Amino acid sequence: MSLFELKDKIAIVTGGGTGIGKGIALEYARAGANVVVASRNQENLDKVAAEIKALGRESLVVVTDVCIPEQVDNMVKQTVDKFGRIDILVNCAGLPVRSSKVGELEELSPSDWRATIALNLTGTFLCSIAAGKVMIEQKSGKIVNISSVVGTDPYPRLPDYGASKAGVINLTVSLATEWAQYNINVNSIAPGSIVTERSHRKVPTVTADGTPIPPLQLPGTPKDVGYLAVFLASEASSHITGETFGIKGANVRGW
Repeated sequence: MSLFELKDKIAIVTGGGTGIGKGIALEYARAGANVVVASRNQENLDKVAAEIKALGRESLVVVTDVCIPEQVDNMVKQTVDKFGRIDILVNCAGLPVRSSKVGELEELSPSDWRATIALNLTGTFLCSIAAGKVMIEQKSGKIVNISSVVGTDPYPRLPDYGASKAGVINLTVSLATEWAQYNINVNSIAPGSIVTERSHRKVPTVTADGTPIPPLQLPGTPKDVGYLAVFLASEASSHITGETFGIKGANVRGW
């Protein structure tokens, strides 16, 4: 079972201050990794870093806007300066689907389109390239990109979000193909409906007549994504690359 551990690995998790990113960061710490958490919100990051340290692991907070190359480079530099290497990168920073502006396709403004693509897709590209250069030199590394089921099964009136997440899936395959020669695994996770602190909704666990709803028919949690992210960052997944793993239970859409 040691193949499933992340003992003393160095991981960067973007979007690590809340939601799925926070869930992944904490599961990495439980699996033995030291975790660099990055996002645009210092307060959220400090709280997650404190939880990581309470689990007995080291943490580094780097306030980062993944759309800005200079800030991404700084995140990578601070990680290498402190820990000497980067074993794992999780690209989780992005616009939550429920934050996207739902509307008719013809009403989507160019500025809204650019903002979604910049955060969800360009940010993933910039972080992958910056950390990838370190991994290429090491000749080892694991990259886990967070996409969405909307990237493969587009949801009505979310063309910008769907296109950005489809782009993440395609980018994952491209990076995996290019970097296999350096022993770098690149995979993506495509969550369905995941309940986070940003969801602002209470999910019913029983039907109107009081019948319990089976867990596989309920939305998932950040922990569920975290468990899969641990596997994809571990040696147990050493021969898996360029793949996208859906995680949605039987709640196919659930939006």
